Amino acid sequence: MNENRLERVLTEMEKQGLTQMLISSPSAVFYLTGKWIEPGERMLTFYINISGDKKLIINELFPINEKFDFDLIRYSDTEDPVKRLCEFVDHSKPLGIDKNWPSHFLIRLMEKKGVSVFVNGSYIIDRIRMIKDSEEIKLMKKASSINDKVMEEIVNEFSSNRSEKEMCTILRDLYESKGTQGFSFYPIIAYGANAADPHHDSGNSLVKDGDSIIIDMGCRNKYYCSDMTRTFFFGEPSKEAERVYNIVYEANLNAISKIKPGTRFCDIDRAARAVIEGYNYGKYFTHRTGHSIGIEVHDFGDVSSINEETVQPGMIFSIEPGIYLPGSVGVRIEDLVLVTENGCEVLNKYSKELRIFK
Repeated sequence: MNENRLERVLTEMEKQGLTQMLISSPSAVFYLTGKWIEPGERMLTFYINISGDKKLIINELFPINEKFDFDLIRYSDTEDPVKRLCEFVDHSKPLGIDKNWPSHFLIRLMEKKGVSVFVNGSYIIDRIRMIKDSEEIKLMKKASSINDKVMEEIVNEFSSNRSEKEMCTILRDLYESKGTQGFSFYPIIAYGANAADPHHDSGNSLVKDGDSIIIDMGCRNKYYCSDMTRTFFFGEPSKEAERVYNIVYEANLNAISKIKPGTRFCDIDRAARAVIEGYNYGKYFTHRTGHSIGIEVHDFGDVSSINEETVQPGMIFSIEPGIYLPGSVGVRIEDLVLVTENGCEVLNKYSKELRIFK
């Protein structure tokens, strides 16, 4: 049990006038308990209240041999776990609910009149998780370091007779060789015109002379995620493709240069977008500039034009501008950045200079 993290959650609950909460997403349960559990269709929830009660309700199918500073409430497949939950929730007080809790459990709790008022409690732990503690920062740096090493290795595997999908398989094996838990998300490896689709589903396409190659990849190491994108060229790119690459590179650097405590997320997004719009490619930058990352590859929070919140030390998020010309070329360059007391630290060390290979 991470008491410091729990204390932060309880303190914020008090500030919000919320006395009790259910936490059910595996990532949030892990954040507080250090135990990762994938419950499948079975109910898993961690009940906490500001009086200090802590109870993990879990199916007896899942063995827990460690000793924890909370009560284990076990139930069998023939029992109603919501009924067990109703035995100790405070029926007279509002109950915070995890946004990821399956609706059929919530509806069952409502039918049993477990409490009178339900509120979305996720924003409390989501916002706390945006600020990484020292241990999380260490783990995030390690995951990114592994990602850098694997990028160095994967680029040497490209050839004209290996498909996008085959390269994804090689990437999986490289991560496994480093002792990671595998992909933090299924990678995007896209050749040529396919690279103009920001979320291309890697398939059987083969790379051709002049193609851009987007590699959007990340691993999970000790439950923390990495994420990085680099764009390469297989043979000499066209003049426009090279120009697009340099514009995206400039946008990436300009956005990163603006990151420091107190800067608004929307202003970081504007710094990237203004560069691309200045070269008249604005309509081809079709997504936000970045997203938060941690235990989940897309943690709560983003770098977008509508997010007016300010960045704080300990936040980690991506900066990933891109230009996508349909049927022609796509370029994206993505780094993870850690906000420091005076600015930021880029966690990815792999070069962003234009690289051509065959």
